[in-house]
Amino acid sequence: MVTGAPGTRRQYATDALISDHVLAGGYAYAATDKGNNGPDFFTDGRSPGDAVAEWNRRVTELTLAAKSVARQRYGHAPDRTYMTGISNGGYLTRWQLENRPGLYDGGVDWEGALWTARGPNLLADLPVTVARSLGQAGDEDLLAAGFAPGSEFLWPYHEKVYWGVTQKIFRAEFDPGYDRNCPGASAGSTPEEIFSACPSDAVYDLASRPASVRKALAKVALTGRIGRPMITLHGDLDTLLPIRRDSDVYAGMIGDRGRAQLHRYYTVEAGTHTDALYDAHPDRLRPILPCYRSAFAALTAWVENGTAPPADRRIPRPAGGDVVNSCALS
Repeated sequence: MVTGAPGTRRQYATDALISDHVLAGGYAYAATDKGNNGPDFFTDGRSPGDAVAEWNRRVTELTLAAKSVARQRYGHAPDRTYMTGISNGGYLTRWQLENRPGLYDGGVDWEGALWTARGPNLLADLPVTVARSLGQAGDEDLLAAGFAPGSEFLWPYHEKVYWGVTQKIFRAEFDPGYDRNCPGASAGSTPEEIFSACPSDAVYDLASRPASVRKALAKVALTGRIGRPMITLHGDLDTLLPIRRDSDVYAGMIGDRGRAQLHRYYTVEAGTHTDALYDAHPDRLRPILPCYRSAFAALTAWVENGTAPPADRRIPRPAGGDVVNSCALS
């Protein structure tokens, strides 16, 4: 099992979610921090887009290295190799199965970020959240931009922790000429300064930016042309990567490429981007992790036994039962 860290975090970020589970099941596990991490990752590389492009290259390198080490340790190559990840790690899963399918037998994509050259992508979707935080847009503007009705109770947390910093660091990565003074390097900054928004991002308009920005995004863009079986999970209350602007679109891209037979897509009712928020809202949310584990079991049965997973569907939030530890896909 190979993965890359979500967000801009280190290689240990998914230990509790993924490695503990797969190691107990007898799998070898390899994870990477993607070669650059933290809020200053955009300072890496020679030209716009290089830092994120490196994420994909590092995962490929890790996969080759992990296969080699397993062969040395056990005397034969792994029978199967799977790719997986959460958020940016889900993006890595999508990219690897599109561009390096020969290295893997399948993958599970947990709410992967969608990067396309013209949008949808974070740079097209998050400026309205910055505008709202500055009083320049209202709740109705976020709903019109694709944020889910009913997710409003999650917005204050995302405004404080995710929206501003995510927009500004990815805009600095792909469009550094837009506002060279924001963000600067975070060394010496307070947490409030790191997570705050750049006021200039409130009016950022990807469509009007120079062709160089689309060129930078094209380095890492997804196409939907997956070459191995993949299961996608996404919560319908995701408030960082709204499902209508992300996995709904990506599932359509896979279909447009004639690869729908290799894909299963499950919408998790009341799932959001961060499972830890379930602790604060157990009456409104359900964690996606149990569904992820069920999806991985379904993927291995699909790949190894030819047992097709359930068709694309919405996984309802049950009225009772143990939603922390169980999730039926069908």
